[in-house]
Amino acid sequence: MNYFELFGLTPSFTLDEKQLADVFQRLQKSMHPDKFAHASQQEQLLAVQKSSMINDAYQTLKVPLARAQYMLELRGVEMPDEQSTFKDTMFLMRQMELRELLEDVKHASDPDDALFAASQELDSEYQSLFTEMQVQIASQTDEDNLAASESLRKLKFYQKLQIELDRIEDQLFDM
Repeated sequence: MNYFELFGLTPSFTLDEKQLADVFQRLQKSMHPDKFAHASQQEQLLAVQKSSMINDAYQTLKVPLARAQYMLELRGVEMPDEQSTFKDTMFLMRQMELRELLEDVKHASDPDDALFAASQELDSEYQSLFTEMQVQIASQTDEDNLAASESLRKLKFYQKLQIELDRIEDQLFDM
């Protein structure tokens, strides 16, 4: 049973988060270990395993990039290793430019402005790529599934850059 089936949801990238949370709560209550306190050891073990699966499913489905990766894996798309090089040389160049941008923030004469500008740039590019990935996933063609997996890798890169930018901000202002 896949995670969407477990939650009684149609496999879709766009989910009703409230519905997902409500179903999660209901499923967790039904599998809570206290309900199986007087059951056999095997039933208790099954309840713990089912509860763990419910938690894993919820954590995967509630996080958009994890949900995208899960959907692509369900479709048989092999996710490239994050350390694999991109075939997209334009994006490789963009990666270098963005790393330079973060380095420039560290040495900016006005760190507030530099942080804000860098954050805006990262967020804008992330949102654009995220929208593109949503369209690719909705398409469900083999070609778009592969494109979505590349978009997902790029989005993960942007997330790492945002974390790095947050660290730079902490370093600059915690002195």
